[in-house]
Amino acid sequence: MPTNFLSFTLSAILQIFILGFIGYIIIKTKVISDEGLEMLSSLVINIILPLFIFTHLLEDFKFKLFPDWWAYPVISLLISLAGFILGFIIVKFNKSIPAKREFVSLVAFQNSGYLPLVLVGMILTGREKETMLVLISLSLIGFNLIMWSVGIFMLIHKKFSRFEWKHFFSPPVIASIAALIFIIIGLDRLLPEFIFKPLKMLGDSTLALAMLVVGGNLAQMRFKKIELFSLSYLVLAKLILLPMIAVAIITTFDMPYLMKLLILVQAAMPSATSLSVITTHYKFKDQLISEGIFYTHLVCLVTIPLFLSIFFNQIMLK
Repeated sequence: MPTNFLSFTLSAILQIFILGFIGYIIIKTKVISDEGLEMLSSLVINIILPLFIFTHLLEDFKFKLFPDWWAYPVISLLISLAGFILGFIIVKFNKSIPAKREFVSLVAFQNSGYLPLVLVGMILTGREKETMLVLISLSLIGFNLIMWSVGIFMLIHKKFSRFEWKHFFSPPVIASIAALIFIIIGLDRLLPEFIFKPLKMLGDSTLALAMLVVGGNLAQMRFKKIELFSLSYLVLAKLILLPMIAVAIITTFDMPYLMKLLILVQAAMPSATSLSVITTHYKFKDQLISEGIFYTHLVCLVTIPLFLSIFFNQIMLK
């Protein structure tokens, strides 16, 4: 295993920062208007991201190769649940945190796709790398189900007086379910290449377009007063306490090595960039969301290598 985790993590996160910075410049210089940013956000949520989920599951996943496939969406749900509980505990005893639901969402939802995929691609090789990439894709099923349903409701609660079951069936969730149905009944083998390839090309643009939205959203914010108190608790909960809980679990229970690594990697990730995409799409601006995404990605340059070092140098040597 590589030992210079800081350089690997820095490389992965800098790619995200560069894309976000481009989005910031595009909006700041009015290359794209505020209305154009909202249209781009809608395109990402309703078309591009669902295509990414759909095509990658069809391409990488087979039930017979992963008989315990169901465990990985469950793991993702449990990580988000742990984040919800931790976030609610903090806002319960810290009344001075103003945007409570936004704070809890930042703790509960992590950058579960791109950053883990890039990071794992750098620290693993061969068959381990290929298997781990599939496991991350499987975990995204659970993450997408809760992120694009409960997560949407958490952030736009002011627009809805009560929870509605239709929130569970956002386009990313429908794409996940459709892909599994295609695989079960064998339609994935019948989909012509000339149809699949352009769909995959569109889906593969998800990260770049999503980060343009995130950067554009930051350009619209006015950082007159940084929520230092809230951000400090966010960093503590998201980047220190959650990974510590993950370390405690994987050292206590016997489970496959790659499952342990998946749990730690997902628990150590910064806040989800998709939160900014959601707030833009539903026209709900919140400064804490944008700042939380930015600063957790900045601080994780230190915390992720720290916890990976603990994993490889201590846990795997037992």
